[in-house]
Amino acid sequence: MSTWPVQDAKAKFSELLETCIAEGPQIVTRRGKEEAVLVPMDQWQKLSKTRQRTMKDVLLGDGLRFEMEIPSRGQRQRRVVRQLD
Repeated sequence: MSTWPVQDAKAKFSELLETCIAEGPQIVTRRGKEEAVLVPMDQWQKLSKTRQRTMKDVLLGDGLRFEMEIPSRGQRQRRVVRQLD
């Protein structure tokens, strides 16, 4: 992976993009600190597919069955709620 200071990345974005496509991910730095990575689309799609499903994915999902383990409540008792008259 090559490293590009942010000013070079801005000034030579086309070159940065071509290098990314040809050689793989490219790191962009700011003040010497790694801040971002430019990744080819095919690698990004692979990474996106391997992420874990979120609760939002489950609730808005396509109906796939998803088992979720519900932790036990332990030994706690429910609290009593008194109604005001």
